[in-house]
Amino acid sequence: MSATGRRRNPRWYFSLRSPYSWFAYRDLRDKYPDVLEQIEWIPYWEPDQESTRLLEEAGVVLPVQQMQRAKNFYILRDARRWAQARGWQVTWPIDRAPHWEVSHLAYLAAEEVGMGREFVDRAYRARWNEGRDLSERQTVAEIAAELGLDPGLGEALDDPAVRARGIQCLIAAYHDDAFGVPFFMNGREAFWGAERVSAFVAAFRGETWDGVSDAPFTALPDARVPADRRIR
Repeated sequence: MSATGRRRNPRWYFSLRSPYSWFAYRDLRDKYPDVLEQIEWIPYWEPDQESTRLLEEAGVVLPVQQMQRAKNFYILRDARRWAQARGWQVTWPIDRAPHWEVSHLAYLAAEEVGMGREFVDRAYRARWNEGRDLSERQTVAEIAAELGLDPGLGEALDDPAVRARGIQCLIAAYHDDAFGVPFFMNGREAFWGAERVSAFVAAFRGETWDGVSDAPFTALPDARVPADRRIR
């Protein structure tokens, strides 16, 4: 069933490009695996020329803008700060020729054979721990082979049927008013950002959120509020 056909399910929009999506994934995997198992996974990425054309035919224009240099450098510093506070090792990747259909459509192809989540886990490690370029077909083919999948996943973007599934994912994001990742939906309630994972989890479980952010915080020596209670 297409993503749009199940849009009322609790779901999250993730990107293999975004460090914040990776942070959210790790928190979900490590702290809330039961929630991660039950929600719908929908990939979101910056479309290439062909995907943009197909979206325009569907009357959809995504709120995607070219990242400003200052914002790019901020994200680089902030992501490193976040990872260091968690004690995570990061190898920052270099995207020589960004083409995000390569990895995200490969995820959809892996999902078709019941290995989508394993693919995401391995792709995140490849990008953020090993610094590998997910826009390279060879990288995706190698990841697929490591998982026992057809290395042809690196060519999934050339399959019109897989491309069409990808377009449905992006259309679902458009109708959910997603404007960035990670983006979570529970009913009509939206949550944006890696620091709102616990808020989404509370909504999903029917609990009251305690107002604590998931963002790591390293307290100054004279800080009086415990680090795990700080909200950024």
